[in-house]
Amino acid sequence: MTVTPLSDVLDEAQRILDQGAGLPLRLLGGAAVALAAPIQLLLPRTYADIDFVTASGRGPEVVQTFEELGYVGDQRFNGLNGHRRLLFYDEANERRVDVFVAKFEMCHQIPLAKRLTLNARTIPLADLLLTKLQIFALNEKDQRDVVNLLHAFALADTDDEGAINVRYVAELLSGDWGLWRTSTLNIERVRVALGRYELTPEQEEVVRTRLDELRGSIDNAPKSTKWKVRARVGERVKWYEEPEEVG
Repeated sequence: MTVTPLSDVLDEAQRILDQGAGLPLRLLGGAAVALAAPIQLLLPRTYADIDFVTASGRGPEVVQTFEELGYVGDQRFNGLNGHRRLLFYDEANERRVDVFVAKFEMCHQIPLAKRLTLNARTIPLADLLLTKLQIFALNEKDQRDVVNLLHAFALADTDDEGAINVRYVAELLSGDWGLWRTSTLNIERVRVALGRYELTPEQEEVVRTRLDELRGSIDNAPKSTKWKVRARVGERVKWYEEPEEVG
């Protein structure tokens, strides 16, 4: 019997998670924000692709799982890059699935190996926020995801599934000046952009307050020697990578 992926992205993401329940496979990206949110998203948007992360050494099981679900793997790419990233295609819905391995790599690296299974379906909310803040050329959909996260979830000092661990975010950024610079730029970008979303005063206040609390925690966290050395160079040297174009 031919198995075909579902047309609805969120339903399909859940189907993949159910099929891969025995794997350390967790959702990230915009679909993860939507599935994690306990309330209706403040700024709904559409989702084109689906992104996951898995643990090192689990590639063959992930490949088998996606084949059973009706996906076609990019054999050449997966053969060369399977230690860090896997690609699968849903040909019926013209959609791609990325599976990162152990860490998220785009403009910056977000380590996930030790935190992968803290939450049941998605990566931890702090890491989910970081995967958005690390984007140097923050676009509209990613900006909406940041606003949605900060509206739906309170800030905390732990990895409770219902809160964003701001202490972890601050500690990670305190050891990496490049990630700190991009993330703080994006916090300000989102803050400035809030006025154009036509939110209620109460909604805007929630997001703005949490942006300010997040920035305050980041600013107050002690910085590492490595951070301070790189900070002296500043923006004279490029501090982020250009995202890899694949597929």
